[in-house]
Amino acid sequence: MKKMHGKIISLKNDQTAIVEVENHFQHPLYKKFLTRNKKYACQLDSTIKVSLGQEVMIASCRPVSKTKAFKVLSTAQKE
Repeated sequence: MKKMHGKIISLKNDQTAIVEVENHFQHPLYKKFLTRNKKYACQLDSTIKVSLGQEVMIASCRPVSKTKAFKVLSTAQKE
């Protein structure tokens, strides 16, 4: 099960949160540090209260719908 930290950027749909995850890595040839962003549609549980802009932890799960294959595990405090 893959786990990632991200930021909620949309809560417009019912039971769905769009979470943006930043990935920092070093270019193999030029050694410059780059940032890539990716958006994931995540299943929301009714027991977890979230708001826009909040940091959350997401994990992969079985496909819930056509676009949702991740779920929100918990809110995460930024270190």
